[in-house]
Amino acid sequence: MTDTAHVPSTRPDPTTSPVLVARGATCVPLSWALAAVTVVAAAITATDPGLLRGPAVMNGSARGTALVMLLGGVPVLLAGMLLARRGSVRALALWIGALAYLAYNAVMLLFGTPFNALFLTYDAILGLSIWAAITLLHRIDVEAYAARIEPGARVRAVAVFIWVVVALNTLAWLGGIVPGLRAGWPPAFLVGTGLTTFPTYVQDLAFWLPLFAVTAAWLWAGRPWGQLLAPALLLYFALEGVGVAVDQVWGHLADPASTVVAPQLAPAFVVVSVACVLLVRHLLVHVRVEQQHP
Repeated sequence: MTDTAHVPSTRPDPTTSPVLVARGATCVPLSWALAAVTVVAAAITATDPGLLRGPAVMNGSARGTALVMLLGGVPVLLAGMLLARRGSVRALALWIGALAYLAYNAVMLLFGTPFNALFLTYDAILGLSIWAAITLLHRIDVEAYAARIEPGARVRAVAVFIWVVVALNTLAWLGGIVPGLRAGWPPAFLVGTGLTTFPTYVQDLAFWLPLFAVTAAWLWAGRPWGQLLAPALLLYFALEGVGVAVDQVWGHLADPASTVVAPQLAPAFVVVSVACVLLVRHLLVHVRVEQQHP
């Protein structure tokens, strides 16, 4: 007979393992640098009327976006980072969500405004947010995170909500793109913007909407990555909803005659943002609060 004695596993118990090992993590200095650069770039963009060189409506919209990056994105980023480093598992959603939000809007500032004196700071926001997210996710034990989730969350209802958001956004964007493919230059969605293409369509269809859809599928199936990313991406979408509401209003104030923006839709975006925040809260209250040891 062969010896079949049990050999203990060397894998740490996910219920007791730390979710985040922050000590010495590159994501921490990268996030501090991101916050500092964003404060400078967003503050100047929002307050300097001579910086932006596009149509008035687009300048107003970009300044509104910068304002929400400054007053929304940066505080959420700092709160998430500081609380997560102190052991808050729930705060990871804030940290990841803020990084996603700042990366998204860095693209908007880079490709939605004409080249200007803050180009390098916009590019720094994009690079720092991407690398901070990569290094942060590398430091998270998703199995340990999943082990701290208690039953009771209506995860499939949340997944359906995410899929509805993805579907509605996809249909809306294709509703502009498809007619534009058959029309002459410029397509209707670019008229009055001063843009040669639309960065929202590019990054949403290529990356963000697929990421949302896959995350919802993982959440539906109970997979750890879905459990980790769903509240973070919903928080990102909540911040973006507020940002869109503000940029529509600021664009309208800059050029009331322009039809590029739709300020009447601002309340609807705020409602969606509130709904996303409530769903984030619903998911996070089922994450067990424990102090972890970095």
